[in-house]
Amino acid sequence: MPTTAPTPSAVDPAALRRLLDGDHAEIRDAVRAFLSRPSSAPYAGHSIEEHRAQVLAWARELADEGRTALGYPAAYGGAGDVGASVAAFETLAFGDLSLLVKLGVQFGLFGGAVLHLGTERHHERYLRDIATLRLPGCFAMTETGHGSDVQALQTTATYDPEHDELVVHTPADSARKDYIGNAARDGRMAVVFAQLVVGGESRGVHAVLVPLRDERGETLPGVRIEDCGAKLGLDGVDNGRIWFDHVRVPREALLDRYARIEPDGTYTSPIESPGRRFFTMLGTLIQGRVSICGAAVNAAKVALTIAVRHALTRRQFGPRDGEETLLLDYRTHQRRLLVPLAHTYALHVAQDELRGRLHEVFGGDGGDDRARRELETLAAGLKAVATWHATATIQECREACGGAGYLRGNRFAALKADTDVFTTFEGDNTVLLQLAAKNLLTDFRDQLGELDPLGTMTFFAGQVLETLAERTAVRELLGRIADELRPGRDDGRDLLDRAAQLELLRWRAGHMLSGAARRLKAGIDAGRDPFAVLVDCQDHVVACARAWVDRVVAEAFARAVERAGDGPQREALDRLCHLYALSTIERERGWFQEHGRLSSTRSKAVVKAVNRLCAEVRPDAGALVDAFGVPAASLGDAAAVAAG
Repeated sequence: MPTTAPTPSAVDPAALRRLLDGDHAEIRDAVRAFLSRPSSAPYAGHSIEEHRAQVLAWARELADEGRTALGYPAAYGGAGDVGASVAAFETLAFGDLSLLVKLGVQFGLFGGAVLHLGTERHHERYLRDIATLRLPGCFAMTETGHGSDVQALQTTATYDPEHDELVVHTPADSARKDYIGNAARDGRMAVVFAQLVVGGESRGVHAVLVPLRDERGETLPGVRIEDCGAKLGLDGVDNGRIWFDHVRVPREALLDRYARIEPDGTYTSPIESPGRRFFTMLGTLIQGRVSICGAAVNAAKVALTIAVRHALTRRQFGPRDGEETLLLDYRTHQRRLLVPLAHTYALHVAQDELRGRLHEVFGGDGGDDRARRELETLAAGLKAVATWHATATIQECREACGGAGYLRGNRFAALKADTDVFTTFEGDNTVLLQLAAKNLLTDFRDQLGELDPLGTMTFFAGQVLETLAERTAVRELLGRIADELRPGRDDGRDLLDRAAQLELLRWRAGHMLSGAARRLKAGIDAGRDPFAVLVDCQDHVVACARAWVDRVVAEAFARAVERAGDGPQREALDRLCHLYALSTIERERGWFQEHGRLSSTRSKAVVKAVNRLCAEVRPDAGALVDAFGVPAASLGDAAAVAAG
């Protein structure tokens, strides 16, 4: 084991950063400049009220500089650039995450709902004030009794034709709006999701603008608000609970892009199906999910930057009578930091593609139903995987810094606490993977529907043959093992064939999808209740979505390597791409062995290949985290970590 630093990396962090920042380098650098100001350093005090006041002051500062509404049309103070808006939001995750969430609630959720669910009169009346933060607002969807089950919300908005008003009401405590950002302190208006009742008939969930406070901050009649109190993290965000007691608002308060109440009291909608109308409405709000995905990846970058720099300075143990060894020269330390580093790079480039698709769909004509569903599937899957990755990576980095990692000043305390909720807001991760799997299964069914009878028969014949092939895999393996045990056949060199890596990940994703489809179909064909069948297959369905995300991320990383040109930066990305793919295969090597795709010898070769790649990535580790461009002010007391 080396006891001195290896040959300096040939990677130029600035050049690699330009590759990572891509088309949005300018806006990312502008956000980095804001975060680099001494006044923008993450809040280090202890008072919740002071933290909330500081976050609001930062938000106003950014709004005054015109950096908070890039995705809005230019006519209302924006730039009409959805991609740039998400890129700016992601970069803010380097700093105080309470600011990130505050901005997400105000400009993404509240403003986004007005933009995407409202019509021109709502845009004219509200968007400029939202963009400048003259009108702080809330996004009041979640209820105490119905978290992820939005279609079952209990809050009502009943049309009163005599007064041409909507009456918004909380019928029970379980219907109170809960955990609503901006509600406890600053919000003056809320987009309230409620069951719309017109002519005595329920029309499903719709969004209504409801004032909460007057300009002096006093709560309006019929509105009751409570502070949720201290949370695990994000103390700078004023989450609250809201009740409505027959609060009246004008008929025009209905955000009516997808449904209207005519002056004569007639309900009309361009989308006849209530279910399709509901999911179309929710689909327009997907930007928040995409944004949280990118923010999680950037939070992981902060943790990795701190931990890798620590590992490049801290020495511990070593050969007798020799210099102590750097932490990052230990294989275990390489695995605990460099494998997550590779996954962070992989998720970064996958997020780039997700952001690009979001811009295509919502920066243009909105796309067709298929494009929207593909975007929804990708956003759901990536958000789940990226936020779980951030949680695991931040914890691993904290442990890798030892006692120094436990000091509040180095940011791990805030990173752990503030990102923990990412796994459950903008959609609980397990529910999101079920959503992704549902869409994948729908596409799978549609593809079968496009086949003629002969094509369908051929497809299922292929599935049967695949199953038979698995059953004979053990016999085939016995024949291969003898050959694989020859000297030189377990060195894993052929595992660095990217096509072979991708083929394994694609096969796993496809096999799990077809297997889930067969199980669901068999249960339903047997006359069982579809919901009960789904519950029985739930673990399979979720695993199917996770396997699909692994494949999608690997493919995105491979494309990014191909676009990187020649030179040290491409070589570094190439190694990271191999490390991502092989560490993913290593994580699932039991499954691959069970299904006859890896022998025990080849499985061991995967482990050796991951170890070898960690050693090859190690000389570039410092440059790779420097390329993230995390501002020094966002790293906390880095000196304490390095000295610890």
